[in-house]
Amino acid sequence: MAIREGDRVVVISGKDVGRESRVARVLPRQGRVIVEGVNTAKRHQKARGRELQAGIVDKDMPIDISNVMLVCGDCGPVRTGVGRSDTGRKFRRCVKCDGEV
Repeated sequence: MAIREGDRVVVISGKDVGRESRVARVLPRQGRVIVEGVNTAKRHQKARGRELQAGIVDKDMPIDISNVMLVCGDCGPVRTGVGRSDTGRKFRRCVKCDGEV
């Protein structure tokens, strides 16, 4: 998968189109990602001891990985390719500026 935890992404489809945030979790078997502050749903939560109070909480739900696009620091939303360094190490490269993402 081209998108990993901690990457900056922008949503390109759905109700949160145009929002930019960080990937909190990647679910490769389902082909989905959880992006912070995107696709939130209200969930009822039961009290669990002293640390978790009961109530209605906002929970980030997964969205399909095809609905997000990686953000390059210089170019903005870009497609990525695979490049090789002089030592033979693979890295994700930006197609627009040809730099490492």
